[in-house]
Amino acid sequence: MALYAIGDIQGCLDPLQALLEKLAFDPARDTVWFTGDLVNRGPKSLETLRFVKSLGASAVTVLGNHDLHLLAAACGVVEPRGKDTIAPIIDAADSAELLDWLRRQPLAHHDEARKLLMVHAGIHPLWDESRTMAAAREVELELRGDRPEVFLNEMYGNKPRRWRESLGGAERLRCITNILTRMRYLDSEHRLDLKFKGPPGQQPEGLVPWFESAGRCALESRIIFGHWSSLGLIAEGPVVCLDSGCLWGRSLTALRFEPGPEAVFAIDCG
Repeated sequence: MALYAIGDIQGCLDPLQALLEKLAFDPARDTVWFTGDLVNRGPKSLETLRFVKSLGASAVTVLGNHDLHLLAAACGVVEPRGKDTIAPIIDAADSAELLDWLRRQPLAHHDEARKLLMVHAGIHPLWDESRTMAAAREVELELRGDRPEVFLNEMYGNKPRRWRESLGGAERLRCITNILTRMRYLDSEHRLDLKFKGPPGQQPEGLVPWFESAGRCALESRIIFGHWSSLGLIAEGPVVCLDSGCLWGRSLTALRFEPGPEAVFAIDCG
């Protein structure tokens, strides 16, 4: 049995299927993890969502910011934006089934035995594995409850920028969501900067990538994430970034964790 992780798809189904063919992926035998943002901006968001759902237990996905945006739009909380490609999902005959499946996916996945922790964007430097999973569960409970639209209506916004355990209510849930699904840079006081999206080395003074922030908790797990296409592929070390810019015509990347030595596979999306 092989274990793969694949970066942001964002509705680019054809490269995904080409990559899985290259891997000789067999859902009866293998497992694939997705770093979130299954949908939006790419040409086949509806088909991608149907396909990943059809993989059943052979696929694990965490929710990304575009997945949450789809859920919010489907609830009528926001209107789809100009570049969004989520309207076909909302209008589909199987929309209710697809959206119900999506809102029940986690925001973080921890494989303790393999010492792997997957989120869409990042881990707060003050969080260890157990704190990350507990924070994710707070949001998951809202999404899986009877009124997910209440949370989704309050989800948007960049404040509070700084995580504190004393946060409560909508501010607490929004901060957790922004950390797990939108974070790239932090300042020296661990405040989120959610505006700059460029690569390290070009950021405004005083900002550092979240995984280089001072005072980080020591983790036993490697962190797998996507979300940051301008950062690009990082396949070695304690952090693994798998967003290699498929949506922007670069590549869709998979990392095989097992069996044997780790290996990178990619499909050109140009």
